[in-house]
Amino acid sequence: MQFLIKRLSEEEIKNLNIRQWPIWEKEISKFEWYYSEPEECYFLDGKVSIHYDGNVVDIQKGDFVIFPKGLKCIWEIKEPVRKHYNFK
Repeated sequence: MQFLIKRLSEEEIKNLNIRQWPIWEKEISKFEWYYSEPEECYFLDGKVSIHYDGNVVDIQKGDFVIFPKGLKCIWEIKEPVRKHYNFK
């Protein structure tokens, strides 16, 4: 199972109304997570490694990510995270 990671222009951020989404924060930690619904998020701060299906993907400040429904993964937060999020 794959997920999308990309950089957005300021115009795309405005069009998606991302700055109005709630903010989630988390300290350095490691935990399992399961997505029961798709989540879009935009990372304001931090560095995270997402471990899933034998793969590791790194996410950092400025990344826009869409996690698909059904994704089971391990979040390894390497630098404290602040992100806007939106469940679809």
